[in-house]
Amino acid sequence: MTGSFTAPDIAWAQLTPVLLVLGAAVVGVLVEAFAPARLRRPLQLTLSLLATAGALVAVAALWNGVRANGGTVVLGGSLIVDGPTLVLQGTIALLALLSILVMADRTETGEDAFAPQAAAVPGSDYEEVARRKGLSQTEVYPLVLFATGGMLIFPATGDLLTLFVALEVLSLPLYLLSGLARRRRLLSQEASMKYFLLGAFASAILLFGIALLYGFAGSIRYADIAAATHAVVGLDGLLLAGALMVLVGLLFKVGAVPFHAWTPDVYQGAPTPITGFMAACTKVAAFGALLRMVYVVLPDLKWDLAPALWAVAILTIVVGTVAGLLQTDIKRMLAYSSIAHAGFVLTGVIALNTQGVSSVLFYLLAYGAATVGAFGIVSLVRERSAVAVQVGAPVAVGVGASGSASDVEESTDLAAQGSVLGEATQVSQWAGLGRTHPVLAVTFTLFLLSFTGIPLTAGFTGKFAVFSAAVAGGATGLAIVGVLASAAAAFFYVRIIVLMFFTPPADADTDGTVAAGSSSQPTTTVVTSEGFAVVAIAICAVLTVLLGVVPGPVLDLVTEAAKFIP
Repeated sequence: MTGSFTAPDIAWAQLTPVLLVLGAAVVGVLVEAFAPARLRRPLQLTLSLLATAGALVAVAALWNGVRANGGTVVLGGSLIVDGPTLVLQGTIALLALLSILVMADRTETGEDAFAPQAAAVPGSDYEEVARRKGLSQTEVYPLVLFATGGMLIFPATGDLLTLFVALEVLSLPLYLLSGLARRRRLLSQEASMKYFLLGAFASAILLFGIALLYGFAGSIRYADIAAATHAVVGLDGLLLAGALMVLVGLLFKVGAVPFHAWTPDVYQGAPTPITGFMAACTKVAAFGALLRMVYVVLPDLKWDLAPALWAVAILTIVVGTVAGLLQTDIKRMLAYSSIAHAGFVLTGVIALNTQGVSSVLFYLLAYGAATVGAFGIVSLVRERSAVAVQVGAPVAVGVGASGSASDVEESTDLAAQGSVLGEATQVSQWAGLGRTHPVLAVTFTLFLLSFTGIPLTAGFTGKFAVFSAAVAGGATGLAIVGVLASAAAAFFYVRIIVLMFFTPPADADTDGTVAAGSSSQPTTTVVTSEGFAVVAIAICAVLTVLLGVVPGPVLDLVTEAAKFIP
């Protein structure tokens, strides 16, 4: 007896965005292994930018087909390419492209944001030798591409097993990337370890929930689980427990309270370009998966899950806002801002209507653009040491606000002005930045106003959309909490704006002018770089303005796309 083999019919075209990014990541690993050291960085950078740009173009090319037929089930239901999938994948590809530009930027001395040798013990001779030889971590680029590939898959998953695999593909590279900061090495490694351990617990909870849902429905496919919820016979507890555990795993990735404890520490310790990448792209991917879970798999449980989701959303908004008011570190402040914004997005998710889906899609794009731009600016604002040595002598910098004991700089002609140190992350160090670097300060102000939700910025349109969807979905109380929290959060955004434009620098004379060499403390400066970060910041600023002034075309697009297929 002979059997016959039927070749599977795979819609390769619908997989193009994912294949481009993951394929480039694999090629990047080969480049790292075989390319000469001097060629690795340009090759990796070119490959990464082409892959993300190609994914963006592929998403645009697939749009007309999805609009005509509603979507495509790929790989036997493992992936679903529909309107929300393409919008989310396009947003992730765009934000990843901008984030890679920020990661690629180097100062005029050739220094990037990453440790010269990740395996070196902080402060060791081995690390110092690697720094002096000018080594660089070009492995960053394929790691970012692998994470981006997982993010592209995450909101498109059609079964729970693929969901878990995508979660690990996007998470594992981020655990490594979080520990690669050039300065404050111990803080960076601590952030990486915290993220890894808490992420492992969250993944275990998610996996346990997947097992319970499989036990309930006898299938891991979303469509089969949704169908099984219509005829629950004595297994209500299994269904609810499994659903809550899966939601916990997803809420951890978006940084919702009470699963947010990792966010401020990891955002502060990770290299700033990686922080921007995580804050923007991971949130888009995780909220995409959460939308599909709530709207496709568990719509019949909305009355059972509503109290828990309401509680999480309110706690997330309140904790993010109140804790943000108390921060003195700019990265931790933006981390708690990220938590509060996760609560605002949850408001749109809880609306449980088509308007809620479209508002979340728009909000994620608006928030992501402002976030990448804001962290890009933070990466350029640095400390400069006071002049304490002769030109040509080595300069040793002790442990300070942004340096570690290993921050030893070789003095050059720049020593006449002091050595450029780490990022000036203390809020007080941003005083007077509007006077010394007005363009950068105005751009940062634009992003802060967008976070606040001031009219004519993308943030205002996004908040108006999610709050309107919540009111239309019967969650008026949640919308009121969001509006009040937005008003309160304006304080810590406006505080930074006042500090930049209306407060003299700490080393200024009584007339407000800075006296050269008048202080032994490090001063604040903006580094001159290769310009990649400036390009990314400019694009983010343009998007923030356009999405606030003329949001109509994008709102129409996401409204048309806000239709899931089972």
